[in-house]
Amino acid sequence: MSVWTDLPGQGAVVEQLGRAAASERPTHAWLFTGPPGSGRTNAARAFAAALLCEQPDPAARGCGQCRACHTAMSGSNADVMVMATENVSFTIQEVREWVAKAQDKPSSGRWRIMIVEDADRMAERTTNVLLKAIEEPPPRTIWILCAPSPADVLVTIRSRCRPVGLRTPPQQDVAELLVRRDGADPALADFAARVSQSHIGIARRLATDQEARERRDRIVRLPLRLRGVSDAVIAAGELVDIANADAAAASEARNEAEREALLRALGAPETGTLPPAIRSQLKQLEEEQKRRAKRSVSDSLDRVMIDLTTFFRDVLTLQLETGTQLINEQLRSELEAYAGRSGPEQTLGRMDAIAEARQRLSTNVSPVLAMEAMAVSLL
Repeated sequence: MSVWTDLPGQGAVVEQLGRAAASERPTHAWLFTGPPGSGRTNAARAFAAALLCEQPDPAARGCGQCRACHTAMSGSNADVMVMATENVSFTIQEVREWVAKAQDKPSSGRWRIMIVEDADRMAERTTNVLLKAIEEPPPRTIWILCAPSPADVLVTIRSRCRPVGLRTPPQQDVAELLVRRDGADPALADFAARVSQSHIGIARRLATDQEARERRDRIVRLPLRLRGVSDAVIAAGELVDIANADAAAASEARNEAEREALLRALGAPETGTLPPAIRSQLKQLEEEQKRRAKRSVSDSLDRVMIDLTTFFRDVLTLQLETGTQLINEQLRSELEAYAGRSGPEQTLGRMDAIAEARQRLSTNVSPVLAMEAMAVSLL
């Protein structure tokens, strides 16, 4: 199984990156763009693995079998550095540290590869620190930047990178990936691919986590039980609770795995009191996890808004009789009844209210207040 198998529906991109990996002089800076769920980070890791692949035949690089491929895909290859932040934006100090690391020679492979996730989270001042490193990179360093679209990155950076555009994969391709890779039931995989709108990460979670499916079902059914202002206020609090529960569920397993990995790496004793140096490292990790938790809640709230929007998207589809497939096909009868009680203008107004709430949530507004205002607008 090659490193490209987790990129469904990206045949043109795989071909482009395969040719680059086989080259002896690949471009030194790349910009991977695509909508959420298109697999930008997966593509970046796969490309890094192919660049470092130990296959002697250049055309076979990205085999997925050699040690370099395994370690690059798992995140343990010393020559692949992934720059990520759980905060709203990268700090200048973070970027300076990574620019310094980029000057190091590869430890074992042909290249030192610097992957920057969410490059759009850089302020202009911070981006200027990165610009010089991309303009004048060391001879064996390759930069891979990931962002939702080219417009999310400063033109000075964009002009110095080779573009790679990923698209939202077809629903059927995502479903097949879930069956093949995660062992999901085919019917459940089809459902997850459809309601996630082909977002690979969300689809995987829905296909493998029953509680995640139940939380989503509560979200999309919420408009069906709004009868008055009191219902709207209760529903707003419920949405915030769902987002918090979803974020906690996503973080819990990851946090524990990070803690155990750190203890193993530091050689911590299995029983007894931990030495001061190890306790200090654990405290630092816990602080990082708390900062990440805030971002996780923000992302979960945004996902709640997206799922809620799919309800009204389906209602509008029925009202306009477009014949387009419903995202929430499992609610067809309820959606048809709801669509018959209002017109397209009201539905568009409700979708606008959700979009406005998403915008407010990106600022420092109280999530409960933003949700209450939105829920009242849905009446």
